[in-house]
Amino acid sequence: METGIRHTHLLTVILFLTIYLIKTFLLLMNKEEALAKFSKGFKVPEMIISVLFLGTGIYMMIQLPEIKSLLIIKIVAVFASIPLAVIAFKKKNKMLAVASLILIIAAYGLAEMSKKQKSKSMEGISESNVSGQELYNASCLSCHGADGKLNLMGAKDLSISTMDLNARIEIITNGKNAMTPFLGMLNEEQIKAVAEYTETLKN
Repeated sequence: METGIRHTHLLTVILFLTIYLIKTFLLLMNKEEALAKFSKGFKVPEMIISVLFLGTGIYMMIQLPEIKSLLIIKIVAVFASIPLAVIAFKKKNKMLAVASLILIIAAYGLAEMSKKQKSKSMEGISESNVSGQELYNASCLSCHGADGKLNLMGAKDLSISTMDLNARIEIITNGKNAMTPFLGMLNEEQIKAVAEYTETLKN
């Protein structure tokens, strides 16, 4: 379910930005008649997309505290841009329309940069670190928790898991359901170190 929510959120983000881009382009090109037709034709889909965007965003904010700040940035940007966009398209104000669009794009850009920086920090330790506990804390803590019992995003309770070492290595390597595959992010020695560390979390 979590993977579906993520994909739905991403899709609504793309559709939301696409609608804004088209409307802003038509306004800037003085295509008032085309803008009016487009706005009227997409009024209901735009409302549905906005509700899905906010709904999936709030759900992910609750379920994924590690990306809560990124989602807050996005949602606040949407709420801030909507009044600007309404005034812009109603008054045919090009500057406000562009400002509204820039606000959204800038917010998403900052959010993506934050995610990339987090990813780079993971890459930094992936070359040299072979401490199972440190690697676990960097990549597994947000879903499994320090004691392995967090169960976020469908993560299994590692404290009661009966999987053997090879099964653990397999899942860490290739992922499962919503879990990220770490093949390519961690080498074999590091994956094994993480798997061995998870065994120490058993009750």
